[in-house]
Formats: sequence, structure tokens, C-alpha cells
Amino acid sequence: MTDAQRETVLLTPVQLQAMRASGADVTVIAVHSINPYTGQPSFKGKRIEGAIDTQAYEDFQSPSTLEGGQRPLPEIAMLEMKARAWGLRRESTIVIYDADRSMTAARAWWVLRWAGLPDVRVLDGGFPAWLAADLPVTEAVSRPTPSDITLKAGQMAEIGPGEALRLAVDGVLLDARIRPNYIGGASLPGQPPRGHIPHALSAPAPDNVTDYGNFTDTETLKEMYRALGADGHKPVGVYCGAGMSAAHTVLALASIGIDAAMYPGSWSAWVSDPTRPVATGADPARAALG
Repeated sequence: MTDAQRETVLLTPVQLQAMRASGADVTVIAVHSINPYTGQPSFKGKRIEGAIDTQAYEDFQSPSTLEGGQRPLPEIAMLEMKARAWGLRRESTIVIYDADRSMTAARAWWVLRWAGLPDVRVLDGGFPAWLAADLPVTEAVSRPTPSDITLKAGQMAEIGPGEALRLAVDGVLLDARIRPNYIGGASLPGQPPRGHIPHALSAPAPDNVTDYGNFTDTETLKEMYRALGADGHKPVGVYCGAGMSAAHTVLALASIGIDAAMYPGSWSAWVSDPTRPVATGADPARAALG
């Protein structure tokens, strides 16, 4: 029995391989990165055959700004130029993977959907799952045929700081950072405040996946988000530190049929304005405002 909704945004390695074997029009994108905490590269020299190499922190964001946060959305003209060089076409199913729990792949998924590409999916479990399935890899670099695709920004739901604050009260606002960052507390001199947007609910993005790095099963995801009020009856928004983990959660919610808007600037943009309230503590109903 297949999960039709999940398959609109997530594909297993076996499903991807079957699509390719059938002759379906599929474009595979590999998202590489340098881990910002360890400095270790994600790319180890092998890739899925035909995969187009991209860089998470260069291709799917703009340089940081005070108002836009650490990872603003890319300029659409620059993204369009890259999409043409990658050979992207609207009629192709675009499947994105990375090597780390789909965190950077989810950001690329969100950005390409935001830019108007209609059928973009993430390889569930990423490259480790592909290797675990004993599917073929190569060291050969793909040389795609350039396209003339035209992109248009704004095709995914976004919220700004004011909308995020209202949504926390009138809907459901999820904080996708790890829980210690949500709880917050004292910050070092010269560092931005720690904590969360008042009334936001802690929903760490790493909880979306299993120990093996693939997204957890549909029923578990539904129950996890139902308990937070994200059950289709209220509008949902998501933020994180800088728009990476939030995209992961938007993807997880999409896999269970819940539409969610993302605050692209997230916490790094929120705290750029010292007049914005900062809540601390584990309980959103009793959190103290800093």
C-alpha cells in the first residue's frame, strides 16, 4: 500500500531508481555542504549517477543581512541563472538529496518550489539510504544541458515577523530548532538574545527523522504534529534559526498533507530588532518575556 501524499514530496531510493529505470523524466540534484559546526565536507567523492552538484550555502541563499537574517532567500535572477546552468525544466520531476538527514535538501526543495518549479521532491534518507539500498554510484561529474527555464519568486507561503507573532496566538507557530535554543536563557555579552517568539511551540526538526536519517512514518508524523495543534484546522507557520530546519519541518508537514508557511529570516532576523519580544522557558504558556 502506497502513501500517495507522502510520495508527492518524498521518494525512497527504490522508488527513485524505479522511476529512472522506467524512463521517466527525472532530474537529480545533489546538495553538498560544509558542516558549519565541524567544518567537515558532506561530499565524499561519489554521487548518484547523473546527479547535478550544488552547494547548500551558496546556491540556495543570499549573503546574510540584518533584516533578512543569516540565510536570506536567494535573488531570483541569480537562482534562475543557476537553474538554467543545471538544466532544470518544468516538465521534469526534480529529486534532491544530501548526506545529512535531508536538512540541506529540504532547504533546496523549499527554495525551488518557492521559485515556481512544480514537481520537486526529496530523496528520503538521502545518500546514506541510497548506499544502504546498494544502488549504483559514480565519481563522474554530470554535465547537464543548459535550459531556458524562467523562475518566479513567491510560490511558497511566507510570513514575516508580524505575521509570525500573530500566528503564534491565532494559529500554530512551530519553532524547529533544537529544544535548548528554544528554551533560551542568558546570552554572552555582545551576542543576540536567546529564547523564542512568544507563544511559539517547540518542534525540533530532528524529531522528523529516525535514527537512520529517513523521515519517520506518516502516522507518527501526524500524531506528533496533531499534538501541537497542526492538524489542518488552524493556519501553521514555522521558523528556526535561519530558515534551514524550518524548511525541513515544512517538508515533513507537506508529507502528511498539512500546508505551512515559513518565516525565512527566522530567529536570526527576529532578534535583529531589539524591540521584538523574546520569551524563555520550556512552557510556552508560562514563558517569561526578556
